[in-house]
Amino acid sequence: MAHAMLNTPVFAVNTPQAFYDRLLAAQPNPTTGKPDPQKMAAFLASHPETVQATKIIQSHPASSGFENSTYYGLNAFWFMDASGRSIPVRWSLAPVQPFAPANTTGPARPDKNYLFDALIAGILQQPLQWHLIITTGQANDPTNDATIPWPDAREQVDVGTLTLDHAESEDTSPCRDINFDPLVLPEGMAPSDDPLPSARSAVYSQSFTRRAGEKKLPSTVTPSEVRK
Repeated sequence: MAHAMLNTPVFAVNTPQAFYDRLLAAQPNPTTGKPDPQKMAAFLASHPETVQATKIIQSHPASSGFENSTYYGLNAFWFMDASGRSIPVRWSLAPVQPFAPANTTGPARPDKNYLFDALIAGILQQPLQWHLIITTGQANDPTNDATIPWPDAREQVDVGTLTLDHAESEDTSPCRDINFDPLVLPEGMAPSDDPLPSARSAVYSQSFTRRAGEKKLPSTVTPSEVRK
């Protein structure tokens, strides 16, 4: 199973059409190089769910790096037991490493790969760990809208620990040639009525096919950087 996880507690849109419309609204004007404010205002006026989701995202403090960030699986899925009973779930990865807020007031980093460099340096010092937390939903919790968080009071179960003890470059690992299809699910799991995973599944298939026909360029993070 492959499932994208983000470091924001909700997604900005709840349908594939809204995602497409938001991309069009945010497209830079060729003259100014910036999005047209009127187009974005019109989009937001017709998508109050995005306005609310943006408020939630902006209230969520960014972490200082990959290693101390929580990652959220924003789409709901169903867990089913042997008797056929099912419950809605979402999940997240909570870092064992202490949270530290991002520095938003300092000067911009000259190296655009500084987050990757810091992650690699951290792994070389000691393994990095995250707890896999399953959140179980209730009957009235939305399963079809990734812009709406479930209440904090929902039951959360720590089902395991992810440990990263080494890093690989794309040049030496198979990740570049994997289609991370969110609907390749193990037995006992099923997609919910959330429309985003099926759209992602179709788009990722197209992306994988196109990447397969491209010339493979060297990874930005090289094997020498990973091993030094």
